[in-house]
Amino acid sequence: QVHLVESGGGLVQAGGSLRLSCAASGLSFSIYAMGWFRQAPGRERECVAAINPDGGLTYYANSVKGRFTISRDNAKNTMSLQMNILNAQDTAVYYCAGNSRGAFVTSPTQYDVWGQGTQVTVSS
Repeated sequence: QVHLVESGGGLVQAGGSLRLSCAASGLSFSIYAMGWFRQAPGRERECVAAINPDGGLTYYANSVKGRFTISRDNAKNTMSLQMNILNAQDTAVYYCAGNSRGAFVTSPTQYDVWGQGTQVTVSS
């Protein structure tokens, strides 16, 4: 069975940092393009960062550029999102997702494997 499991969410003060991790199992991780998405109450799910299968290409939403860093370790079947200088607008449920076609895209409809999500709450 294919599983993506996120960890590392929590409550942090504005200006602080968190590191999210995504552990993959049951799939050929190295052929998947991966992404981090977030969804706040009443808002659409948005891609905050994406990375291609070999890790050579990355994408960041304008709202997180310069503050978040996405990375992956294909040998360990893991992906991470380092989040710095967090603010209240970063509060959301964060999901990791995989695209089995390896397509470097940002639309959530193009991702076919999803984790259960982890809550990130930033207090101001």
